[in-house]
Amino acid sequence: MERPRRTLPHPPNIPRHLTSIQPNIPYDGHIYSRHTAPTTTRFEAILSTILKGQTLTYASGLSAFHALLVFLNPRQISIGGGYHGCHGVIDVHQKLTGVKKIPLDCPAEDLNPGDVIHIETPINPYGTATNLAKFAEKAHSRGAYLTVDATFGPPPLQDPFEWGADIVMHSGTKYIGGHSDMLCGILAVNPVHVKEKWFEQLAKERLVLGNVMGNMEGWLGIRSVRTLEVRVKKQAESVGRLVRWLDSAVRPERYEGKPEATEEERELMSKVLLKVEHASLQEEDIKDGWLLKQMPNGFGPVFSIVLKEVEFAKRLPSKLHLFHHATSLGGVESLIEWRAMTDPSVDTKLLRVSVGIEGWEDLKADILDGFKALVAEA
Repeated sequence: MERPRRTLPHPPNIPRHLTSIQPNIPYDGHIYSRHTAPTTTRFEAILSTILKGQTLTYASGLSAFHALLVFLNPRQISIGGGYHGCHGVIDVHQKLTGVKKIPLDCPAEDLNPGDVIHIETPINPYGTATNLAKFAEKAHSRGAYLTVDATFGPPPLQDPFEWGADIVMHSGTKYIGGHSDMLCGILAVNPVHVKEKWFEQLAKERLVLGNVMGNMEGWLGIRSVRTLEVRVKKQAESVGRLVRWLDSAVRPERYEGKPEATEEERELMSKVLLKVEHASLQEEDIKDGWLLKQMPNGFGPVFSIVLKEVEFAKRLPSKLHLFHHATSLGGVESLIEWRAMTDPSVDTKLLRVSVGIEGWEDLKADILDGFKALVAEA
């Protein structure tokens, strides 16, 4: 027996896919991926909760920084060191707008309404931190804005909005992605700017700039944030232990007769290691109180070491087994980089160290073996 045909739930002669679309009212679904897509929109919703401000994703960290500059369109940007790629974006943007770079430590009087102070904290490649509240007060006293690149201090280590940031940027490629398998940029807007519709304007500009993140990366991002807190806390804890151990070999007097490194280790490392840099070693800032308030859950998973000879810095990465010689950071694997390969402005004896989730004792042994190999070849 032939089954009766089902009647259509929509009027005849109108295609089914058009019955829910009314072109003259705002849409409430996903129409075009350059605007919104299910995975990226879900990822942004999760990030908005984690970062405590409405969040947009971009194709990469640098595309997010470019979007920030386009949106705020400052006449001046006060900036210090940090990722050389951001300085490159400013140089390109400068050709179109004439934006002027001025020093981070410029007098407040040099700033005008609409200008930007941009701070990366902790800073690449050193892992040292900057007092955000101090610069927020400086910016806002002149009608300028504070933007913060918090890539090296991901949640739950710090919340720049708590200290006055207007926009927070992340290269989500790093710790938020956390697995070295995705490109992602992030901008989060301080809730104080809700009435000014900053988020909506950024979204409109992203639509025409076209610097959107792919759907696959959105899915990977959703996967990654599930373990974000566990990963970052583990990495920051391991860095704290490694930094204390290394620094105690260089400055044993700081540790009141109880250095982490043994006498034998200190004797070995004194032949190779000159200096260790990390926010946990900013003694005066810790005593002052602002650093512990700004970073209550750890001082960051990246630190740097300066060796006594350029050749040591060039060769150490190849002597290690658990640390991979690579220019990225933030993944579950530990990386080390002779930074001068990618950033010619840094000390040629400096190595940037990004710690993964391996056991810190294993990483310590790997570094020690690397130092032994350098001394044996000297």
